[in-house]
Amino acid sequence: MTKIKVGVVGATGAVGQRFAQLLAGHPYFDLVVLTGSERSAGKKYKEAARWILPQPMPDWLGEMTIQPTSTDLDCQLFFSALPTQLAHEWESKLAAAGYGVFSNAGAHRMDQDVPLLIPEVNPEHLDLLTHQQRTRGWERGFIVTNPNCTSIPMTIALAPLQARFGVEAVIATSMQALSGAGYPGVPSLDAVDNVIPFIAESEEIKMNNEPNKMLGQSNGQRVEGAGITVSAHCNRVPVSDGHLVTVSVRFKDKPSIGDILQAWQTWEPLPQKLNLPSAPTPPLVVRTEDNRPQPRLDRDAGGGMATSVGRLRPCPVLDVRFVALAHNTIRGAAGGSILNAELMFAQGMLDVFKEDAARVSVPT
Repeated sequence: MTKIKVGVVGATGAVGQRFAQLLAGHPYFDLVVLTGSERSAGKKYKEAARWILPQPMPDWLGEMTIQPTSTDLDCQLFFSALPTQLAHEWESKLAAAGYGVFSNAGAHRMDQDVPLLIPEVNPEHLDLLTHQQRTRGWERGFIVTNPNCTSIPMTIALAPLQARFGVEAVIATSMQALSGAGYPGVPSLDAVDNVIPFIAESEEIKMNNEPNKMLGQSNGQRVEGAGITVSAHCNRVPVSDGHLVTVSVRFKDKPSIGDILQAWQTWEPLPQKLNLPSAPTPPLVVRTEDNRPQPRLDRDAGGGMATSVGRLRPCPVLDVRFVALAHNTIRGAAGGSILNAELMFAQGMLDVFKEDAARVSVPT
């Protein structure tokens, strides 16, 4: 199989490192470009990146040279780990130049013509790309985003329930890992022996708004939101990785606890049917123990791509309550973007880039 050449923009940071790690040896994508700031450009990756992942940096990856971000780089797709301000500047430039952009940043998530994608939840929202390219004048470039790392476990857990029973209201409280703040992140004197009940003003707004877009209906030009009332509380806790969310839900149709368990356990969304390389099977891991899921024990389920749910029980205020957990830098960031790209690859939506790669690889 001819692989598509890809790059990571913002490669030296925590999410950029996770992109590089997960793309190493990928069956669809060939990692050939890493970009960084002016401070990093020209250095070898092993010199520019303070590697914070537990697995060692592959030798070949460490020898790659960091390049400045530009619209003239030798690849066809980019995975963006840029901070929001730089993402506003660069992601549209790259798409306009003909690159496909899979973004982990928040810059374009709520743009009407940009898919906010979880492949298990709303793969049909990729129909927005035709309208996006037409209205923005992009011949083949595009932007696809993945959601906030805390929206993901809650939305994945709600998706099969929304489809069967209709969700009306949600109260969600997050306990978010330190790695979600990047590196060096939260100062140790703030984090140790503490819970910080504020992350950023935008964090709770994202949790209120993003699930409604993902669970809504696309008409090919924009998404009509799902109309779910969400009240979110976001907290930073002294855990290294894994965002845990406690969720209370009110439904239109009133399911039993058994109905919800059946909906979770029988859910087989599109990425699992397509057997995509990064798609976890099952997508939802249901824990029946009273004290699970837990970040340290369950964040690596499905290679860090599965969402674990548990503590399902009646709610005296709404209808039911449960706990959801996902690995924030894998499923909630880099891995989620890569799965978005895998879905488009499998559906033939990246064939124009495959054809380019094939032409380059055939000797004349």
